[in-house]
Amino acid sequence: MADAKVIPFDDDRSRARRRPSRAEGEAAAVRALPAPARPPEPPEPVTAPAAAEEVPKAPAGNGWERRLASGLAFLRRRVTGEYEVDEFGYDEELTDQVLMSLLRPVFEKYFRVEVKGVENIPAEGGALVVANHSGTLPLDGLMMQVAVHDHHPAGRHLRLLAADLVFVLPVVNELARKAGHTLACAEDAERLLRAGEIVGVMPEGFKGIGKPFGERYKLQRFGRGGFVSTALRAGVPIVPCSIVGAEEIYPMIGNAKTLARLLGFPYFPLTPTFPWLGPLGMVPLPTKWTIQFGEPISTGDHPPEAAEDPMLMFNLTDQVREQIQHTLYKLLVQRRSVFF
Repeated sequence: MADAKVIPFDDDRSRARRRPSRAEGEAAAVRALPAPARPPEPPEPVTAPAAAEEVPKAPAGNGWERRLASGLAFLRRRVTGEYEVDEFGYDEELTDQVLMSLLRPVFEKYFRVEVKGVENIPAEGGALVVANHSGTLPLDGLMMQVAVHDHHPAGRHLRLLAADLVFVLPVVNELARKAGHTLACAEDAERLLRAGEIVGVMPEGFKGIGKPFGERYKLQRFGRGGFVSTALRAGVPIVPCSIVGAEEIYPMIGNAKTLARLLGFPYFPLTPTFPWLGPLGMVPLPTKWTIQFGEPISTGDHPPEAAEDPMLMFNLTDQVREQIQHTLYKLLVQRRSVFF
């Protein structure tokens, strides 16, 4: 009896009938293989805009860290005395980091000072800035100092000449020295100018700052022209400066002369708010200011001995005064409002 052929249960009957060709076997094998896994897609590269969105977060923290480190270093130098002042008591670091930071909001936000012609101040070397004076309290000098410090292309510092009264008042005396102010005398001014500093002077003095409101923007006498002789001796240009807006911060409607004599002041102002509202009356009105620096007047064509020529001094003094007064009238015509 022939051996029986055993056919497995899982065998395909078709394969029993016909052996598949080699090509068909390879095709079947390919179909039987599992589909290859799809390779993972590479992560999308970070585009420039996405990177730019992440950048501000890092500098924000770093900026605060730098400010904190700078502030701590500043305090350490203050405590240990590792800072410098010049022969006049000027502390440049304190002025830049503290005093200017306190005055800048008043300059930018309260009085909204518009600065014009600051490029007329030389980028290097000495120069004498001559300005009108007004406002009952000398805030115009401080605002002029901020204008030069923050708006001059070379970031120069303005050294103001102040009256004797400034240097006998407690606290004010120290702050004035630290901010670079010095006594309004020819010797100090000439030394600063020869050292290449920008010096500011307001020749009207108390006559300008304490004049009645009815005489606003009318320049008072410029004295005997001492500032001109100082500029001639130092051989530096004179830069006229006109300030509009300071006259209205404390409208002076009266002067208590008896009280002024008792207190040793040149005048005691009476305004619509002071002294009637007490300390609140000392808050200045938020007027809109404009500070314009005019074309410099050269003194280099004259020899130093020209400072002894009274006629030349009179002519230059009159020229500076007329230029400031003319610019004041021009700015007043252009001004839309006292407050806007």
